[in-house]
Amino acid sequence: MRIALAQVNSTIGDFAGNARRMITMVEGLMGPKAPDLVVFPEMALCGYPPMDLLDQESFVEGCLEALRILQRGLPARVAVAAGFVDRNRGGSGKPLRNVLGVIRDGALVFTQAKTLLPTYDVFDEARYFEPADRRCIFNLDGTRIAFAICEDIWWESPPVPGMHYSVDPVKELLDAGADLLVVPSASPFQACKLAVRQRLAAKVSREGGIPTLYCNLVGANDSLVFDGRSFAIDAEGRLRAVAGWEEELLSIDMAELVAGAPGPRGTVPAQAGTGESETLGEIYNALVLGIRDYMRKCGFSKACLGLSGGLDSAVIAVLAADAIGADNLTCISMPSRFSSAGSVSDSVELCRNLGGPEGPGSRLESLPIEGPFAANLALLEPHFEGQPFGLAEENLQARIRGTLLMAWSNKFNSLLLTTGNKSELAAGYCTLYGDMNGAIAPIGDLFKTEVFALARHINARHVREGRIAPIPEAIISKPPSAELRPNQTDQDSLPPYETLDEILSLYIVENLALAEITARGFEESLVARIIGMVARSEYKRRQAPPVIKVSPRAFGTGRRIPIARCVHEANTRH
Repeated sequence: MRIALAQVNSTIGDFAGNARRMITMVEGLMGPKAPDLVVFPEMALCGYPPMDLLDQESFVEGCLEALRILQRGLPARVAVAAGFVDRNRGGSGKPLRNVLGVIRDGALVFTQAKTLLPTYDVFDEARYFEPADRRCIFNLDGTRIAFAICEDIWWESPPVPGMHYSVDPVKELLDAGADLLVVPSASPFQACKLAVRQRLAAKVSREGGIPTLYCNLVGANDSLVFDGRSFAIDAEGRLRAVAGWEEELLSIDMAELVAGAPGPRGTVPAQAGTGESETLGEIYNALVLGIRDYMRKCGFSKACLGLSGGLDSAVIAVLAADAIGADNLTCISMPSRFSSAGSVSDSVELCRNLGGPEGPGSRLESLPIEGPFAANLALLEPHFEGQPFGLAEENLQARIRGTLLMAWSNKFNSLLLTTGNKSELAAGYCTLYGDMNGAIAPIGDLFKTEVFALARHINARHVREGRIAPIPEAIISKPPSAELRPNQTDQDSLPPYETLDEILSLYIVENLALAEITARGFEESLVARIIGMVARSEYKRRQAPPVIKVSPRAFGTGRRIPIARCVHEANTRH
């Protein structure tokens, strides 16, 4: 038996388009070595996650109509498994189910609903779906195939500490005599997660004595990036094949996956973590894919950003140029009376480098803000008389820049990329309606220290690929500064980024309390100060653009904190 894992890039709500793409992918497999079964990911037919679109009857109708398109359009004889949204036909509970259906010769011959419905992090499936009340085996020409939809395989290794599911779908399916486990999935990317998926699948295969095939969605929807990288594990827990970051058809011969089959093609990592270079490579791929798909699915072909001569905007410029092409990116320099000459010249060099040795680079426009800044100061002078230059004047510059960037975006139908990082968003070191303006924040889930590491990785990667290292060394080595007052640096307002980021990671990502963080050797008053900064900035993050998620806990739907509250965790009396 031959099986093909078809990781497809679905667009949420594009039912007919998704169905046509899936039919085309299956048709491309037909021939002398046509597979017996083609597997598409979880909810591939409607896109994931549809969120409250599921409350619209027209959404469910559109998905079921697309299912009929598949039934009519797929080639005969081959069985095709695909995820979709179905009505709950059991008579009680939530109105919908997350379903995997198998189509063969125009008929829907098998369905299996998802059992374990995640409600942690970015997931909220129990809000919409009724869990499966039974788990069944699909018999395909004598091979007993078990389908465990995404979370259904995580019973033994729940992603949340202390969490425990009451039903073990995989054990039930193994006990029922499955010959093969297939996992259709819509698993979002986070750094090092592939190794975790592969290790879990290998454990199931070794204990069950059967192969495991994992078919994951690819592409990005809003903040979430789906990294594809579908894979095959043989009956002895060895990695036999793995796909890439694009739409891909991974074809597997079952004879290669049974116990005793010769030689593995690869090994499953023993640890969840990988080397720093590999991890940064994953993050780079995820961010490029996230920018490209966000723009394409929102109908944009061009992007713009404010290029300050600093590290964050430089990194995003490179990511955007790699995602959509340097000629589709406009960088806008907006120098003020406080801007250094190096900031401008470094921006010129960066944009030239983005085109490579022969290309024209990215377009660089200059919009000096001294005129509007002086005019605003003159307007406010009677009201600010006697007050020292301070935060209001600093933020005024950022808001003038934000206004100009949005004007450019509107005039040229160019999507504005926001340049803030996770450290700034966490500490509130950012200006509402200023540098926070934009449609998406590509590095909003990377701490500043991670941005530094990514910048060096990008330069090394480009050199390895025979391209120019795009980010000038001067940008990487200069002290970070908003340049909103004379001789300003970020460390005037923030602790050193190495210290800040470690504390932020412990508090935000690992969810540790003040006492637990101070036990790691940090000064209690500093930890309390940083926690207070994070809490007081929640109102800013609530109004921020979506960030591309690459960590276990990103700002947005993955971390839901009230704005008006007592900051109890910063109270050193506890």
